[in-house]
Parts: sequence; structure tokens; C-alpha cells
Amino acid sequence: MEQEKPTAKRYTVAEYMALEMRSDVRHEFFEGEVFAMAGASIRHNLLIGNCFLALRMGLRGSTCRVFTESVQLAVEQGRYYNYPDVAVTCAPGDLLAERTIESPVLLIEVLSKSTANRDRSWKFNQYKQLPSLRHYLLVSQTTCLVEWYRREESGVWSFTPLTLFTDELSIPELGMTLRLQDVYEDTGVTQMTNHPDPEE
Repeated sequence: MEQEKPTAKRYTVAEYMALEMRSDVRHEFFEGEVFAMAGASIRHNLLIGNCFLALRMGLRGSTCRVFTESVQLAVEQGRYYNYPDVAVTCAPGDLLAERTIESPVLLIEVLSKSTANRDRSWKFNQYKQLPSLRHYLLVSQTTCLVEWYRREESGVWSFTPLTLFTDELSIPELGMTLRLQDVYEDTGVTQMTNHPDPEE
């Protein structure tokens, strides 16, 4: 989800939460600044929906749940709150929460031209602080490409780019496999060529 300019006022966490309860527009919070979240493209929406459906089907019968961009994540209590495009959590506390989760196992962001660099760098560095997080996926809108970051047992993050519809990523913590064919179904996105288009 894209981010617009922050409002001039600085907010406490309590003021921010009250704003979110009564606002039709979602806002990201970082150290007192509040950013309205901009609308997204149809393809962006389709990709989120595909990821949600694939994960939801794969998690049937488990105690884990998948949420989309309307559910808030406390990246760091009192400092940073946002709305990931897709999140999966298995934490009992999250499953009982009314609107804010804290312990995701997997996070997905669908890239756009204006957010790609931020999602890969600054936001990823914030997400790394979540002890529960094991997988971070960045999904391209313009070509078949899922950038898969996963936390190894050593604590080091590894990186695997997936570029074929036949590619799959195994998520042992969730007991399932996510297929790129399912992620990109009915989106009009094609596999990568020698001259990929820039992110849009």
C-alpha cells in the first residue's frame, strides 16, 4: 500500500489509535507522525487477493490465520504501526486481538514504483525486529518475480528470487507450499524477459 504525506500534527499512540477507530482512511504511524495510506491499483488488489486465497487454502485445519491490508501490525509497540498487504500469524494473542497483531510468521508486500525501495530496505529493517517473523515476500506487479527473504536457524536472512510460474516456496512453519502460479493467477502478469519493465 502506498504512503501519502504525513499530517502536520504529531500524535501520541492513543491519539493515533482513536483516529484509526473513527477514520475511513487507514494511516501508518511512525514516531508520532501519521501517514495516510493511498489507494492501490487493480492489479495490486488482485495480487493481494491471490496471496490471501492461496495461504487461506493452505492453512485450512491449522491454528494459523491470514489477514490482508485492513489489519494493523504493531511492528514496534509505541513507535511503529502499519498495515502489511498480507500477514500470517499463529500466535494465540493475535488470534484473539480485535484489530492489531504483533507476532506474524510471514509478511507480504506487493511492490509499486513508489514503494519498492522502501519495502526492500527501510521497511524490511523494521520488520526484522519482529522475533516471530520468518518469511518476508516482495511481489512484483510487472513481471513474475517474488523476492523471498527467510530467517535461517542461525538468525541470518537468506534471499531467493523466484521468477517462474512453476516455482514454489516451502513454508515449514506453516506446513504448506506457496506456488507462484497461484500468486499471479488472472493478473495478466507474464514471466520475466531479458528486458523487464520497471515497477509501476
